[in-house]
Amino acid sequence: MKHLIILGDGMADWAVPSLGNKTLLQYAHTPCMDMLARMGRTGMLKTVADGFHPGSEVANMSVMGYDLPTVYEGRGVLEAASIGVDLEPDDMAMRCNLVCIEGDILKNHSAGHITTEEADELIRALEERLGSDRIHFYTGVQYRHLLVVKGGNKHVACVPPHDIPLQPFRPNLVKALVPEAQETADLLNGLIMASQDLLASHPLNLKRMSEGKDPANSIWPWSPGYRPKMEPLANKYPSIRKGSVITAVDLIRGIGRYAGLRCIDVEGATGLYTTNYEGKAQAAIDALKTDDFVYLHIEASDEAGHEGDVDLKLKTIEYLDQRAVKPIWEAVKDWDEPVAIAVLPDHPTPCELRTHTAEPIPFLIYYPGIESDAVQAYDEVSCREGGYGMLEKDEFMNLFMNS
Repeated sequence: MKHLIILGDGMADWAVPSLGNKTLLQYAHTPCMDMLARMGRTGMLKTVADGFHPGSEVANMSVMGYDLPTVYEGRGVLEAASIGVDLEPDDMAMRCNLVCIEGDILKNHSAGHITTEEADELIRALEERLGSDRIHFYTGVQYRHLLVVKGGNKHVACVPPHDIPLQPFRPNLVKALVPEAQETADLLNGLIMASQDLLASHPLNLKRMSEGKDPANSIWPWSPGYRPKMEPLANKYPSIRKGSVITAVDLIRGIGRYAGLRCIDVEGATGLYTTNYEGKAQAAIDALKTDDFVYLHIEASDEAGHEGDVDLKLKTIEYLDQRAVKPIWEAVKDWDEPVAIAVLPDHPTPCELRTHTAEPIPFLIYYPGIESDAVQAYDEVSCREGGYGMLEKDEFMNLFMNS
């Protein structure tokens, strides 16, 4: 049996008063996911281990069955793997957002969803002016980039920028957790302030502002770590002789590379609601013809949650159902070699809060011959009554891969 995970990043949510106190998954029209829930089995999954921040890297590694206390080293190292930066043992890698600062307020974590092409111009300017033998900036995707500090101490507190929209940035600057990390904290804060001086007058930002767009006028480094010790999924699940990951997000590509999966690029995959759903669905169908395991990651709902846009998030959930899950289901349902399908988010991104939370998420599993439970719809409330109950750690992945 082949195995496909369809992950709608951040699509779980809280009850919304304007939707009759329903969650977005309850309110959205999702006939295909509801059908799979009725025909399959459902449950809840704790994807954020105790003591961990509910980041997408934490939750996706957890979905794949990795033991977080053993392997977790932050987002930066995963994005380094994605863009082909080979880390040395003493390199500290960090996610480096381009953000928009307005006065003393961090207006948004994405610099108004700057394009990769625009961002590359700014990252190259940062590398030229602020880079050194010790400090290097690397272009990633859209607002998500990489900072590598040779000899950096990872024991610093860095607030993710998507956790503090519309809040003052200065109280959230980097802080040392141990005395030995004070030099690193001072270095990073110095880079933040120097980047603001450099980027404020950059011609690209002046052009963006003249067009009514948010400027990318600061860096925001966070999630430090060293090269992780992740073993390929095939070592734990021998049925995965060949696997692949489909995503528009660097950190998921990085997880995929460390997990031993090939990364499949899809033209028009943006990570936003404008992403090429049909192209990603077709890429998953094509990959399943040759691969044993496919991890299809779609980011759009998470971005809508960070924007606090209920209507947009509803649209992304319905797009996932009709433009990804449905065509995949219709393509594989009659294959001679059956395909097990799991659908789930990695974590909630409530529109009310505009950032991630650590509550357990709903999941469904379907494959031909599965004994269904009594759940009739796919959402946070219904799946609490699912036949799988509450799972954690590697229980979901073990259960799914052994189906």
